[in-house]
Amino acid sequence: MNNRLGEIESQVLWNRLISVVEEQALTLVRTAFSTAAREAGDISAGVFDRQGRMVAQAVTGTPGHVNTMARAVRHFLDAFPIETLKQGDVLITNDPWKGTGHLFDLTVVSPTFKDGKAVALFASTTHVVDIGGIGASPSGRQVYHEGLQIPLMYLAREGRMNEDLLGIVRANVREPVQVVGDIYGLAACNDTGSARLIEMMDEFGLNDIDELADTIISRSRQAMVEAISKLPRGSWSASMTVDGFEAPVELKGTLTIEADVIKVDYTGTSGISSYAINCPFCYTDAYTAFGVKCAIAPWIPNNAGTLDSIIVSAPEGCILNAPHPAAVYARSVLGHMLPDIVFGCLDQAIPDTFPAEGTSSLWNLSLVAAHGQTGHASEIKTPFNVTTFHSGGVGARPRLDGLSATPFPSGVRNVPVEVTESITPIVVWRKELRADSGGAGRQRGGLGQIMEVSNREDSPMGIFHRFERVKYPARGRAGGKDGATGRLSLKSGKQFPEKGLHIIPPGDRIIIEMPGGGGYGDPKARDASLVARDVEYGLISEQAAREVYGSK
Repeated sequence: MNNRLGEIESQVLWNRLISVVEEQALTLVRTAFSTAAREAGDISAGVFDRQGRMVAQAVTGTPGHVNTMARAVRHFLDAFPIETLKQGDVLITNDPWKGTGHLFDLTVVSPTFKDGKAVALFASTTHVVDIGGIGASPSGRQVYHEGLQIPLMYLAREGRMNEDLLGIVRANVREPVQVVGDIYGLAACNDTGSARLIEMMDEFGLNDIDELADTIISRSRQAMVEAISKLPRGSWSASMTVDGFEAPVELKGTLTIEADVIKVDYTGTSGISSYAINCPFCYTDAYTAFGVKCAIAPWIPNNAGTLDSIIVSAPEGCILNAPHPAAVYARSVLGHMLPDIVFGCLDQAIPDTFPAEGTSSLWNLSLVAAHGQTGHASEIKTPFNVTTFHSGGVGARPRLDGLSATPFPSGVRNVPVEVTESITPIVVWRKELRADSGGAGRQRGGLGQIMEVSNREDSPMGIFHRFERVKYPARGRAGGKDGATGRLSLKSGKQFPEKGLHIIPPGDRIIIEMPGGGGYGDPKARDASLVARDVEYGLISEQAAREVYGSK
């Protein structure tokens, strides 16, 4: 196939390439040790050309991992030019500024060789359960507090694993089997991608993927230009106040639509925090680009051509462009808010199109029992360290209710209760939708959920949490009401702040009440039959039906 790729060949090869990266991702899910990867799908996987341009990504994965990985491979190639790599080499890092934004995510890159020449690269990322340091806490003051830092380096040379690095990892993390197991899973999934790509190239007589990559990327770029050209030109601004840590944080964005690009600038956003809610720019870029693409062209493949059509900027030193050595562990609490800023801007340009604000940031339960964190070793019967993924409600849409207990924009899956209970002494006594938490509107906001959790052993347990929407709710749109704020408390009555490490005493339970999404439109305009249905299903109370929706 030496001639320029035709329409049919391009489509066949594109479909095959998607199956290659999806098998790559599923290999990681199936071989991973941690629940973050195998249950929640908190991963990414993709194939890159020799220049480090992302050609295709797996559907399985999260925007924060996919879009940061899309930029990360070029950092690897700057340090390790592709001409210097050999078959069997594997590279790794968790550098927050060159990877995904915090130390808990490992990114692994592997070159693919055909006839002795590197023809492509495969990259993958996953969130590990522990990376040492103070643990899954937003309380760190510098990145040095947050755990083991792995610079851009070799994980394997010509097929031989870097046992020195693996030894350092084992010595610095609380769950060495899970973490090292996930590292092997990352390397294995890239090997799967490489093997399937070579099979594809042999089948179709390809000596390289350069022309295929150029075709895919250029067509995606052109499709983005055409989508942007149909939008109104101009600039619009939006802002949002969120809980923050030591003080509320102001997020401000200005979106500008030009002839062939969309620019988003975060000038005016609060400065960096003293705690670990800061965002490295790579993560800001990733979720802003995701928000823009969701809004204007969700049907276009996500690759280098698509991402190059979205230009993001933020002043260095603001909380969305935090420099080293700022603490960054909980960068997602702000990064996940950025699609709401994008929608707030675009709602002014294209009204009656975009959803109300949602919970956005995840309400993950990072639960731990360990000496020095939750008490003395003599008090702890079974040490454990687990993260279980959960979420509040999504904002209502102009013509549809918001989704309940759904992680947008993250896209991770909720971890089943049974999985968490099977690997720890944790008991989840209650997990149900939270009535009246969705903002009222012509379309109702998605509901949050309530969970009630304890340690079934007579032993203290801790919860690391980094929650948002506790003080400032998800706002409604077009006359819709705000969603309910969240709350974290003990069953015995004590209420906890939204961020930190807090201890659940033996015999007590932690109650997590997750926020709801904002409503859309005037609640009095809601269809009476839908109000009656919501009351019947326990989604809203009879009192809310009467007082907020005007039901008789």
